[in-house]
Amino acid sequence: MSDDLLVTRHGPALHVTFNRPAQRNAMTWAMYDGLLAACDTAESDPDLRVVVLRGAGDDAFVAGTDIAQFTDFTDGDDGVAYERKMAAILDRLESVTVPTIAAINGYCVGAGIALAAVCDLRVATTTARFGVPVARTLGNCLSMNTYSLLVHHLGPGRALDMLLRARLLGADEAHSAGFATELCDPAELTGTVDDLVTRLAGHAPLTMWAAKQAVRRLRLATLPDGDDLVRTVFDSHDFHHGVRSFLDKTPPQWTGR
Repeated sequence: MSDDLLVTRHGPALHVTFNRPAQRNAMTWAMYDGLLAACDTAESDPDLRVVVLRGAGDDAFVAGTDIAQFTDFTDGDDGVAYERKMAAILDRLESVTVPTIAAINGYCVGAGIALAAVCDLRVATTTARFGVPVARTLGNCLSMNTYSLLVHHLGPGRALDMLLRARLLGADEAHSAGFATELCDPAELTGTVDDLVTRLAGHAPLTMWAAKQAVRRLRLATLPDGDDLVRTVFDSHDFHHGVRSFLDKTPPQWTGR
């Protein structure tokens, strides 16, 4: 693994740390590849019973995909390819056979909220913030799979409110919606997660696997295609302008084309 993604073992748990704190742990392609390899590791060792994901530092779990990687996109098909790749990564994490925990401190936005959403349990600190503010930052859109995850966890009303207003949910609101399964003070995050690992490691693996798979299959049973939405938005002037404005740290001027 690279220094940007640290994979360590602590007892029955495999810990995956997104390690770019200066960039709020924004994900690179190499980090995504490392996450897939960690999923394989978790399933290849019968003594590993839980996977824990967390971000390095105090500012963020994951603050999305590194925006610089979007500068090579030329048309809507690039957006479709990206979202298909993201869907495959999320599906791999969602379908891993052992329970997964997202330990969330600070910002959990963009791809970060999607990674957290496919984990089975989410322990968040009171400083955690959740959202996908692309309507005011990049002018892109999400895959149908990611929209499904947000609606599944938050309900359509709260998901649309979050997306259309491009606002971030606080920890209390995420907890009341059922997205954050447990809240704790920042100083207590490691201990709270360790206690949860101990509890899960003592449960019947196949029973937990069946529950995970059942919930996943129910969510995916009615998932429609959405490539037309992704292709249209990623092919737009607004998206390419939004990426450049984000990197240049200038306010975007949206045109709707």
